[in-house]
Amino acid sequence: MEYLNTIILITMFILFPLIAGGIIRKIRARAQGRKGPPILQNVYDILRMFQKTPIDGPNSGIFAEISPISALFAGFIIWTIVVFEWTPYIMLPFFLAMQRIATISFAMETGTSFGGLGTSREILLSISSEPIIILIILVAHSHLELSFTIVGVMLGFLFLGASTVAILAELAKPPFDDPRTHLELTMVHEAMLLEASGKTMALFEMAYQLKIATFLLFLLRLAIEHSRFLSNRDIPIHIENLFTFGGAILLAVIIGYWESISVRRKWTWVPEIMGMTFLFILAMGSLVKLN
Repeated sequence: MEYLNTIILITMFILFPLIAGGIIRKIRARAQGRKGPPILQNVYDILRMFQKTPIDGPNSGIFAEISPISALFAGFIIWTIVVFEWTPYIMLPFFLAMQRIATISFAMETGTSFGGLGTSREILLSISSEPIIILIILVAHSHLELSFTIVGVMLGFLFLGASTVAILAELAKPPFDDPRTHLELTMVHEAMLLEASGKTMALFEMAYQLKIATFLLFLLRLAIEHSRFLSNRDIPIHIENLFTFGGAILLAVIIGYWESISVRRKWTWVPEIMGMTFLFILAMGSLVKLN
């Protein structure tokens, strides 16, 4: 059984980052009545970009060289933490901050106005979502237990719903951003990388795909394992990990459909909804513990 569990973890570690973003794009296109790109289109794009030489701007310096590698390294570390759980989840915010600093440094060094716009929005989302994510991790590591009662299930779903809001903000998904528009004046992640090309863009895209996979799997880990819904612990660990893998794929499908029906809200709305989400998570964490 231990070997089977290792195989499942390694398969999830290699496969899910390759298909997570593609599933979201495919479901979004299908929900809008379009055929959409193949699920592995992100992989094809990254391989194509690796064959091109990056063109740096006149204001580029050392950050243009080290930022893509630093972002990919941080993305790789957070992905290993969530998959193999070799260290507590409280380490996630530190490496997320490292990845964000690397991307912001690249955007600011190019000196373009679009990079500045994207950076300011990224910082706004980060200072809004990171305290919530830290609070979520603290609640998850508090050894909470929820019984299969109506109240317990409702509290669990409400807590996961509020957690999803923070994760959508961290990933710059609707309603916080709309990647479908491709307008520099509205984008966050894409606006910061407008000056990236070739291998540089490929490294940043790989880091972002790892980030998407990390948060989707993190939410399922939170729901299945760290919420202790499986309190009897009679289910084998490889079955639990297999169920987590399937649930993460289902969550990617749900987010893809959500992107097709959701719209971006005004930026003045972001601090209000994130502040309410933080207070809601704080109250829900207390109620879950009391339950």
